[in-house]
Amino acid sequence: MFLQQFLNGLTVGGVYALMALGYTMVYGILELINFAHGEIYMLGAYLGIIFFGVLTASGLTAQSIPLSLILTFVLSVVICSAYGFTMEKIAYRPLRNAPRLSPLISAIGMSIFFQNYVMLTQGATDKVFPHLFGVSGFSFFNARVTYLQTIIIAVSLLLMVFLHLFVTRTRRGKAMRAVAQDKLMASLLGIDIDFIISLTFVIGSGLAAIAGIMIALYYGLVNYSIGYIAGIKAFTAAVIGGIGSIPGAMFGGLFLGFVESMGASYISSEYKDAYAFVVLIVVLLIKPSGIFGKATEEKL
Repeated sequence: MFLQQFLNGLTVGGVYALMALGYTMVYGILELINFAHGEIYMLGAYLGIIFFGVLTASGLTAQSIPLSLILTFVLSVVICSAYGFTMEKIAYRPLRNAPRLSPLISAIGMSIFFQNYVMLTQGATDKVFPHLFGVSGFSFFNARVTYLQTIIIAVSLLLMVFLHLFVTRTRRGKAMRAVAQDKLMASLLGIDIDFIISLTFVIGSGLAAIAGIMIALYYGLVNYSIGYIAGIKAFTAAVIGGIGSIPGAMFGGLFLGFVESMGASYISSEYKDAYAFVVLIVVLLIKPSGIFGKATEEKL
């Protein structure tokens, strides 16, 4: 039973980790909590249903389900990345030098806007994503692993590895780290600060869209409010790992999924959403900067 719940937690934790990466990347560069990030995740889930439905109506799904899913992911990522790019331009860039409370209020306003936008355009009732994989799978040391769980775990881990390699090995990734460390010095060295910040929002939004589609495939139901709880949990995962730390966000998401799964199995499923915040309080009491975070000193 432990192994079964561990695999279930790893599945959901991978989704939390992908979302937490968006939070921690934006905070690392702007020191801003993008509370509208959960709504990008929700938009990804809705766009996944819409695009998959269009491809099914066109007859492509009947010919090749994998191709339809790949196109669904690609199209949803493109649209959600565009949403993230536009959101940064409209809601955050004009307030970059404003008092810290102003961008926070703007982020909450964007979250409310996206929720109402989807509710008005798509309706308030739940939407259903087809169960494409069913319960088929294989046994692994007396635990049952479905093919969908395998895909979600594999995609989540691969994306985390690719992001880590992008940030540490590529010129754009090194520019992102330079901007996060010192914006003024990075600008003096010729780095386009606005481009790097926009790129951060685009990457984070794309990861959130993928997470939204995978969770829609996993649970089958989507509504306009799913981004709120998922966003809070992903933010919790980022704080547990150390906000601003990419490895910390990965660890925090996987750890949070593990805690939720074990708590629901061995304690009570009624308090599933509360376990994340209990862990958050414990971590903040023991290590306020997060497990992978580093305490910073401010000289006056």
